[in-house]
Amino acid sequence: MGNLHSVENALKYIGADCFISDDKVELAIADALILPGVGAFPDAIERLNKLDFPSFIKAETEKKPLLGICLGMQLLFEKSYEFKECEGLGFIKGEVVKLNAGQTDKTYKIPHIGYNGVTAVNASPLLKELPNGACFYFVHSYMGVCKDRNQLAYVTEYGEEVTAVVASGNVYGTQFHPEKSGDNGLKLLSNFKEMI
Repeated sequence: MGNLHSVENALKYIGADCFISDDKVELAIADALILPGVGAFPDAIERLNKLDFPSFIKAETEKKPLLGICLGMQLLFEKSYEFKECEGLGFIKGEVVKLNAGQTDKTYKIPHIGYNGVTAVNASPLLKELPNGACFYFVHSYMGVCKDRNQLAYVTEYGEEVTAVVASGNVYGTQFHPEKSGDNGLKLLSNFKEMI
C-alpha cells in the first residue's frame, strides 16, 4: 500500500536489483524484503492477512533481512490503536499509538511532516557511517512505542520522544521515508543492501 514505486526508484538508483510483487513464490527467491506503506494500519494488516503474508514474512525473516518503512515499520509491532485495535506482525514488542505532541502543545501539528534528526539509542548497521543527528523525512500521525528498549535503535523528538528506527534480529524498521530523505536515505538503503 502506498509508496512502492518511489522505494523501487530509490533502490534502482543505488544499483539494487529489485521488483514489486505480492507473489510468495517470487518473494521467496528475493535476498531481502522491504515492506513499505502509506495509509492506515487496519487496512494494511487486513490486506496482509488476506494474502496469508504474516506467516510467510515470519518464515522468510529467519533467512533474510526485512525493512519496514513508515506504516511498514508500524506493522512490525504487536498491536496498533489506529482507528481500532488491531494485531500486528509481532516482531517488535510494543504498540502503535497516536502522537501526543499535537494534543498537548498546538505548535506541534499532526500529522508530523518534515525533516527531523535522529539520535542513536542502540546503534544499528542500518545507519552505518551516518552521523548522529542525521535528518530524514517523516510523515505520520501514529508512532510505535517499544516495550523492549533493546529493539529501539534511533529516536527523534517531536514534542516527545518518537521511535525513528527499530531493529530485532533480521528485522528493521524506519518511521521515516528513506526514499524521500535525499543522500541520507540513499545511504541507509545502501547499508540495507549490504546486509544481504
